[in-house]
Parts: sequence; C-alpha cells; structure tokens
Amino acid sequence: MASVTQSGAGTRGFRISKRVLPYVLSLPALLVCIGILIPFFSAVIYSFQRYRLSQPWARQFNWGENYLNFFTDSGFWNTLRVSLLYAGTTVILELLLGLGIALLLQRRSTVNNFISIMLLLPLMTAPALAALMWKLMTNPGFGILSYFASLIGLENFRWASSPDTALLTVVLVDIWVYTPFIMILLLAGLRSLPTQPFEAAALDGVPRTFVFFRITLPMLTPYILTATLFRLLDSIQQFDIIYAMTQGGPGDTLTVFQVEAYLNFFQSTNVGRSAALLIILWAITYTLSNVFIKNWLRLRERARGEA
Repeated sequence: MASVTQSGAGTRGFRISKRVLPYVLSLPALLVCIGILIPFFSAVIYSFQRYRLSQPWARQFNWGENYLNFFTDSGFWNTLRVSLLYAGTTVILELLLGLGIALLLQRRSTVNNFISIMLLLPLMTAPALAALMWKLMTNPGFGILSYFASLIGLENFRWASSPDTALLTVVLVDIWVYTPFIMILLLAGLRSLPTQPFEAAALDGVPRTFVFFRITLPMLTPYILTATLFRLLDSIQQFDIIYAMTQGGPGDTLTVFQVEAYLNFFQSTNVGRSAALLIILWAITYTLSNVFIKNWLRLRERARGEA
C-alpha cells in the first residue's frame, strides 16, 4: 500500500503545471527557430563587411558597400535575370504539365493509381544524382539523348556545354524531377473537389471546356497557388541541379543566386559579397511568399463569402 502511495506521490511529483506546459511543448520549435536565426543574422552582419577569407586582417565594416556595388555590377544583374528566368520557366512548364497529367489521372482506378505512384519515382531521386544522370545521357560522345538527337538531324548537339542550350538542358532536368510534385498536389485537389457542380453541368450538357475554365479551374486555384509558391521558392534557390551539371557555366550562363554565392565564398573567398547575395535572395523569396499568401487568403475569404 505504501509503495502504491509512494508511486502515486512520485507520479504527482513529475506533473507539469498547466501554465508551464505550453512553454515546454513549444521549446523544440523555439530551439529550431534560434538555430535558424543565428546563421541568418550572422549572414546579415557579414553582408555589411569587407571580408575575405584570404585577407582576414583587412576585415572591416563597409556599411552597405556590398549592396551599393551591385547597382553597377553587370554580373549581379545577370544573376538576377538568370535566376528569375530559370524560376519562371520551370514553374510555368511544370505547372502546365502537372495540371495536364493530374487531369488525365483524375478518375480513381487501379491503373491511374499505379501510374501516379510510378510518376513519383523521379521526385524520390536526389536532384544532384538526377543531374549527374542527365549529364551522362546528354554527353555528346556516348549519351543516349545525344544519340536520339542525332537521329532527328541534330548532330553534335552540345546540350549543357553550349551557352545557347545550357538553360534548356537544366530546365529539362528540373521538369523531370519536380513535375510529379505539382502533379500530386493538383491531383489531390482535383479528387477533393465537390461533385455536385460537375454532375449538374453534365445533366445540363455543358461543354467540357466551359466546365474546366468556369468550374474546375476556379475551384482548383488555391491548390495551384500552393503548388506554384512551393516550386517558385525552390526554383529561385536552385543549386543542386545547376551546379552538378554546369557549375554555373558555360561562362556566367547559369550563375543563379545560390551558385554565384557559392563561387564567391569558396573560390573568391569573398564572404561579404556572398552573404549580401544570399540576403537579397532571402528578400526576393520573402516578397514572393507574401504576395502568394495574400492572394491565397483573399481567395479563401471569397470562397467563404460565396458559400
């Protein structure tokens, strides 16, 4: 009897007050937040310094000189242009392909479910490994894609080794890897839409194009915005595919923000400029995410009002 009492007393001794419990439960998230903020603010401080690893004795604050130099730096504007072009091209093409595949697989069946699972296989491949695989397939000497290109008259097609086709090549790799991500999100959205509007349209003999543009697409817009936001933020920060295939070349053809910052840090040892590039990239992604989230909230409020 005493042991039970002692056991009960011991158990009561480990109880946490209801006032303290929320803080204890939020402690892991707080630690993660601190782990994110420390490198972030360190990068902010570095971005305001003239700091090279090869010249540590010359380290000093330059109070925004790194950012001011970007306005007259053609390399920075090329980086901005390439990053936005790459992100816009990949997201638009992946969205169109993902939506088309999702519409084809919308009906629930064993075959469609199997195909949707198989289409997810590229997404399970590490982007760097996928890039190396495509690098082998596009090798002008023995690549199978180069062989197929020669069959249609494209002899000695240089793929990623030519400034004219390097962007096309890495965009193809990105599409192959990440289109399944958009496809699965939109497929889940299509299968969760209410059936009543579509049944009513079928009874009234409404054309399919009208149903798609006036019923399906508006109801699917929140899912499209969500998929676009995720892919846009990921594409504008792309590093693995581009660096594994071209290291940012040929020349500065594919020096997106992450690649340019990497080269500035590890090759030029220019920590200040590298940090400033990453802070500008953060500002761009922050702005884009706010725009998309505000539009998503506006659409949700409109849907609630119509309901």
